[in-house]
Amino acid sequence: MTDRLLMRHLAVAVLLKVLVLALLWWLFVRDGRVTVDGPAAAQHLAAPAPAAPTTSGAR
Repeated sequence: MTDRLLMRHLAVAVLLKVLVLALLWWLFVRDGRVTVDGPAAAQHLAAPAPAAPTTSGAR
């Protein structure tokens, strides 16, 4: 297989993958909307981290 033919096959494969991803996004993701409440998000991000679970040394 020549380099030119290989390059063409790879370009076609990448183009097809991009088209499939765009189609899947168009069908399933495009209309999805997430509403974000600013104060609630800020409160969630500013909340202290939960305490790490402690393990006993006995087995």
